[in-house]
Amino acid sequence: MAIIKVITPSVTDANITTAKVTDNAITLAKMASGTDGNIISYDASGNPVAVATGSSGQVLTSAGAGAVPSFQTAAAGGKILQVIHGTKTAVTTTTSTSFSATGVKASITPSNTNSNLLVLIDINGIEAGGTSNRNISFKLYRAGNFLDWIVDGYSYNNVTSIGNVGYNKLFGGQLNSGSALEFELFFAEQGGSGSQVAINNYVSSNNTSTSGITLMEVAT
Repeated sequence: MAIIKVITPSVTDANITTAKVTDNAITLAKMASGTDGNIISYDASGNPVAVATGSSGQVLTSAGAGAVPSFQTAAAGGKILQVIHGTKTAVTTTTSTSFSATGVKASITPSNTNSNLLVLIDINGIEAGGTSNRNISFKLYRAGNFLDWIVDGYSYNNVTSIGNVGYNKLFGGQLNSGSALEFELFFAEQGGSGSQVAINNYVSSNNTSTSGITLMEVAT
């Protein structure tokens, strides 16, 4: 049997075709060295290219068909970080013209002190516990201090206007603390011919309802 010798210098690049390379034959050790963090992609011509390493916290972002992706800073804002909900079902009344707590409250401890805060409030069973009209007002308090008006002097009675009030507002910079912050609904009787006002009550059937507050921490 004749012995055929293959001299390496005589094997040209054209002789090493794709079909002659065994699947999974190219190991990592045989690949050209690159830069730590680079990713191999392809350019518009189909040629391999290296996607440059991004900065810490950046994300790989597509540039669309025919373009090489790149690392970019992630879009900020809009993400809900946490949701806290508080309710009160008991009928709560006041005859005072000074604002007092309703017990409709919730506390939130921010995960990021730069976050925004979305406050949602649903006040049900608003009424005056007699036959005379009375005006009722609501305020939102943060950590015992006034934050915002909700209702200013609306008139209710037990015959024609058992009321419900909804409130929603996004506050910026309201979580600039690393500790728990309490948000609570306050109310007061603000004139009219009567004196007592209430929430969570329907006088005609003596049924109670539920009022609630929801606090949503929103990333900036």
